[in-house]
Amino acid sequence: MNPRAGSAGHRTLAFVESPVQLLNVLEWAHVHALRTTGSGVSGQAAAIPTQGGRRSGAGRTATNGRGTAGTTEGEGLTLVVLSPNDPMTRGQLRRMAELARDEGHEVRWEEARGGAAAPFQTIGGLVPLLRRARRVVMGDPFSRYVQLLLMISRARDLVVVDDGTATMEFVTQLARGERLVRWHRKGGRRGVRDLVLSPVSSSARRRLTPSGHRRVEVFSSMPIEETPAGVTVTANDFSWTRARFGPPRITKGADLVGTSLVETGVVDGRHYLEAVQALAMAHGARRYFAHRRESTEKLHTLAVETGLEVVRPELPLELIARRGPIGRTILSFPSTVVHTLPLALIGTEVRVSVCDIDPAWLTDNASPRAQGFLSDVSGTARDVDRLPSGAADQDVAAGQDVAAG
Repeated sequence: MNPRAGSAGHRTLAFVESPVQLLNVLEWAHVHALRTTGSGVSGQAAAIPTQGGRRSGAGRTATNGRGTAGTTEGEGLTLVVLSPNDPMTRGQLRRMAELARDEGHEVRWEEARGGAAAPFQTIGGLVPLLRRARRVVMGDPFSRYVQLLLMISRARDLVVVDDGTATMEFVTQLARGERLVRWHRKGGRRGVRDLVLSPVSSSARRRLTPSGHRRVEVFSSMPIEETPAGVTVTANDFSWTRARFGPPRITKGADLVGTSLVETGVVDGRHYLEAVQALAMAHGARRYFAHRRESTEKLHTLAVETGLEVVRPELPLELIARRGPIGRTILSFPSTVVHTLPLALIGTEVRVSVCDIDPAWLTDNASPRAQGFLSDVSGTARDVDRLPSGAADQDVAAGQDVAAG
């Protein structure tokens, strides 16, 4: 199939830039019983057992009336992948695109960052689809790319699916009428690029504000404490993931989930490495599931100093964990997975434990908002075990005393 293929007749257009965004669009389409074809699942996907529920169409569980008014089966969904340059992200996106096609959805792959002219070519090629789309689904309302596309769209239905913990900040900023700024950049000085694109961000915020002729839905597994007026919030319980994969084989010991807090300049690299080592020692962790944005150099140092097996997942961790094998305990720092994994692993004996970030671990350049936001991420997580950051420091000290003695 032509990677840029897309049906001109589809009224729902989704833009994704990461594997997790694509996964959450599939979850949204499953809840709303949206599909393009009635064909069954073929090839490798057909061999994956489903858990519970009645099969409907392309391998999904019937939703028995769930969804919003006006959504009917057969409307069709065109997924537009605005591909990044990072090789690991691209690889995960291609595998997720295969799953989307197995579900009967159209996938259009755009080399959106393939050179100076790429953005103009991408946006120009998408204009006809944008003009016809009645509904636009997006995974990252902070993305300048998505914000530009929103300016062109005439859609009256806008849907924001989870893009990790950023969804929490987006909803709060929208409710308060604030400008759209990623949480780890909030409080910093605005650069020239931010100033130039400020009108685009302001336009996107207005478009994402419900009105008499425009509906806005947030589809999220994250805790939404401050709902903007007029916004419909739909819970993402990972029903597609649970129907499509698992249950997993559970192994002894623990697995540790990596984070890109070092790469985003929030947490000091040495403090992070020591915390990982402490958690691994205390809980008998053997594997470290790397975040797709973690640097190769950092991961090499981590593997050498901690002895952990570093795994670069080929799919989002929710799917990896649900397929198994997975440790009986999953250790994580404050991140999206402390909210999503308990949902994806409902009905299993796997427990998720979250280790808080000690303020001493933050870099001098970290946003003033960082500590409070990370505390909110872990503090609002449901069905997890809390591990204080001080415990990690104590485990490091204990390990050093043993080695010295």
